Amino acid sequence: MKKNILKNEGVQSLIASLICIVLGLLIGFIVLLFINPAGAFDAILAVIKNYFTYSRANLQLKNFGNTLVQTAPLLMCSLSILFCYKVGLFNIGCAGQYVVGACASIYGALALGLPWWAALLFAIVAGAIYGAVVGLLKAYCNVNEVISGIMLNWIGLYTTNMILSAVKEETSPYTLHLKDYAASSILPTLGLDKLFANNSYVSLSIPLAILVAIALKVILDQTKFGYELKATGFNKNAAKYAGMAEKRNIIVTLAIGGALAAAGGALFYLTDFEQWSVTASTVPGMGFNGIAAAFLGGLNPIGTIFSSYFIQHITRGGAFVDKTLYSAQISDLISAIIIYLCGFVGFLKLAMKKGIAAKEEKKNSTKGADA
Repeated sequence: MKKNILKNEGVQSLIASLICIVLGLLIGFIVLLFINPAGAFDAILAVIKNYFTYSRANLQLKNFGNTLVQTAPLLMCSLSILFCYKVGLFNIGCAGQYVVGACASIYGALALGLPWWAALLFAIVAGAIYGAVVGLLKAYCNVNEVISGIMLNWIGLYTTNMILSAVKEETSPYTLHLKDYAASSILPTLGLDKLFANNSYVSLSIPLAILVAIALKVILDQTKFGYELKATGFNKNAAKYAGMAEKRNIIVTLAIGGALAAAGGALFYLTDFEQWSVTASTVPGMGFNGIAAAFLGGLNPIGTIFSSYFIQHITRGGAFVDKTLYSAQISDLISAIIIYLCGFVGFLKLAMKKGIAAKEEKKNSTKGADA
């Protein structure tokens, strides 16, 4: 018997994700038509093209590198969301853990003079501790991780602003440039910068984030530890009955989720691509966009590599929309529509499964009638 390829979980995730992407772009295009139909087609094309808007190859490569630099932290945040979700936990505190990682890495670099690897480890430890707090509250006080995670997001943001005020520029709210005050803390390029028109921001962060995604795939699918975590997520009481330490698994999971998100913050700010503003009043969107990337990638570590890149590609592509025809916020609107639709990946997969099952049932009943 021929196997129906549509029954494959990976194929279903891919189709569902592509449908969400197409629908998101279509809705974005319709919104642009309502605002100003004259430039709608060029605007949506600019969002899709991103760095291909440039005619010169070196500028395309340089901006492609910039997109990858911002993809690495988004990938780490999506892996944090994915890892916790596999254990039945919704780590919305990922955004705050990302902030804590940024804080620890920047402070470690500028105030403590740590080399890049030590600053990265410092951020990972800080994020793990921050995530473990949510885990402890969940495991021993039955506090919903969503509630505690949201509260800790804002605690992390304002604490970070206070701490990093000690290493900011005198005339601006931004932290000092690493290249001027802590060059040893900048992530090494490993020669990758030469592949992207000497873009010095392209560094170890990109291959490292991809390796983490692959490692996470192996851990979840091929190890006893991964099996125990997923078993706890499916049924906490059954896992406890089977002799698994469900409380420990909850704490460890959120600690690892915190470490992954914090590593994302470190991998971004240790490139010196951007400086932290100590007057920031909103939590960076990277952690929240990680939710969309995780679901758009079908909750698969490998799938999140591609979904994280796509979301960052669209986000950066919005900057090329003609601002004389549309407001500066239109790019964020289009990105938000696509990101919002990412939440329907699971729904579309369920619809496909039901459709395939109904079709097979009808086919089998027809064969039975003929017999």
